Amino acid sequence: MSVEIKKSYEEINAKIRQGTAVVVTADEMVGIVKRDGAKSAFNTVDVVTTGTFGTMCSSGAFLNFGHTKPRMKASKVWLNEVEAYGGIAAVDCYIGATQVQDDDPLNKVYPGSFHYGGGHVIEDLIAGRTVKLRAKGYGTDCYPLKEYETAITIDALRDAILYNPRNAYQNYNCAVNLSRRTIYTYMGILRPNMGNATYSSAGELSPLLKDPFYWTLGTGTKIFLGGAVGAIAWRGTQHAPDCLRGDNSVPREGAGTIAVTGDMKEMNAEFIRGASLTGYGCSLMVGLGVPIPILNEDLARFTGVGDDEIFCQVIDYGVDYPSGNPKSIAEVSYAELKTGRVTVHGKEIPAAPLSSYPLAKRIAGILRDWIKSGQFTLGVPQIPLPTCPNDMK
Repeated sequence: MSVEIKKSYEEINAKIRQGTAVVVTADEMVGIVKRDGAKSAFNTVDVVTTGTFGTMCSSGAFLNFGHTKPRMKASKVWLNEVEAYGGIAAVDCYIGATQVQDDDPLNKVYPGSFHYGGGHVIEDLIAGRTVKLRAKGYGTDCYPLKEYETAITIDALRDAILYNPRNAYQNYNCAVNLSRRTIYTYMGILRPNMGNATYSSAGELSPLLKDPFYWTLGTGTKIFLGGAVGAIAWRGTQHAPDCLRGDNSVPREGAGTIAVTGDMKEMNAEFIRGASLTGYGCSLMVGLGVPIPILNEDLARFTGVGDDEIFCQVIDYGVDYPSGNPKSIAEVSYAELKTGRVTVHGKEIPAAPLSSYPLAKRIAGILRDWIKSGQFTLGVPQIPLPTCPNDMK
């Protein structure tokens, strides 16, 4: 299936600059398509904005803290005692969202609390808080300093670039626990004997669910990232477009992902927050929104798909997932999940999200307002995301 262009990026961007573009959020588009149909929606709407805010472990930041006096080749770097990878260049490092402080007891005291990690460092920097920087080097003729310690804020950094290798998963599992003990996972705390269910998606607001074949997504697509303008850099790790899809073309399981980047100095800590997952580890909650240009009637139809038409697979995290055999035991819609209760194998159980729908809705609304005011035009993807496995070779 390939994209048929009936409106162009240039045409839509011209309307944005003139202040005449019709821009709606994804949840608004669902109502428009149900009421008026996809053809009418295509003729009326120019851009649909999406949003999501949730835990995205495959995240981190490239930081450059500037040359010291005397100069130093920092092979080991810590920020608030969270180790960052220093094997890049003299004063560059990459801090991962899931890295924990060196003295964290981890799960030796089970379940571990994981109070502070890389995600919290990133939040602290964006919030303008002071962070302790410590570095070590082995000394060279051109970089003789071996130890360095200082207090910094984000303003003291030469560069602070958020680069997340895998964000905005296109659909994901609903997690339950069929074992007889409480378990602690990246999907939260799961009670025994299927005592509860958790999920992590904004459903009808979720970016990649609104463009299931990634026609408008690729390197150069401009996005909302952490309260600032960011971009899609590449396909995300674990990008898997060859997936189970419904008759409406929407994936019914984990599928596409995106790698994203943006300037931390422009971001807002409301939309980037460190996370601690009991018994599992640290992470980063990322606020992300993507504008979908309505280039044709199919995109109008895709963006109009609602929660009652979007399904995910229920997976057992007690036995099947950790053993490497995560088979589906049921399928539920996001409309069901958002009621707070789902029925699996005849048992009604409470369901709770790990992502924030209110913040996802806020992100989609902010992005809509940016576009309507002419502050944000659409970025044309230069390298599209792969739509089938052969495209990734």
